Amino acid sequence: MSDLSLQKTTQLFELQPGKNLDLQISNPLSVRLKVPLIGFELGNYIILKYPKVANKLEYKDVLVEGNVVIVRYLMEGNKGECFAFRSTIKNITQYPEKFIFLEYPKNIENRQLRLQQRASIHLPATIMMEDSTSKKSTQITGVIGDISAKGCGFSFKTESLNAKVNKRDIFVCLQSPADGEVKIPARVCNSRNENGTVSVGIQFIDEGTIVPKLLTQLFIENTLS
Repeated sequence: MSDLSLQKTTQLFELQPGKNLDLQISNPLSVRLKVPLIGFELGNYIILKYPKVANKLEYKDVLVEGNVVIVRYLMEGNKGECFAFRSTIKNITQYPEKFIFLEYPKNIENRQLRLQQRASIHLPATIMMEDSTSKKSTQITGVIGDISAKGCGFSFKTESLNAKVNKRDIFVCLQSPADGEVKIPARVCNSRNENGTVSVGIQFIDEGTIVPKLLTQLFIENTLS
């Protein structure tokens, strides 16, 4: 692998250990697995945790040395892209734990998921969920890490490793530099918990009045064209 090719691949493979990757294997049968990343050595290999199985014989025909796999993963934040590469299983270790060693990819393909690129930002905010039955509201305080006219990425810390935010209508509440508190109607599209940090993908339900004005006040409107 040339230095230029390795540099391009390295820029795309910016994953931290614990990130779940989607593995697709077609031979001798079609299998899709989600396994966490353990680590990697640039240009040499990628290490994945062997999936937990009830039957020790499960996957023994597909997770074998030399078999070809397609690996996919998502990058959140301002990238909002799906990445994929083709690789080959180098080895399956048994000790100290069962790990899958993959060939380091020569090329990684990426596809933009968002129609509108988001601008990176660090903006304290609160998401508010209202219960129509009890008329009570739940608030979660965190930070908006990226934003566009269409939506934003919101994250917060929690002691629970299983806590997530269900798909539902919410309000995003934040402080505008000119108008004070702003309350934006929105919808939760996705949520994931990585070691106590919950990342929430949010779509704004705005009629084109609140968010564009807010972006102008934040001096980031020119990045969204």
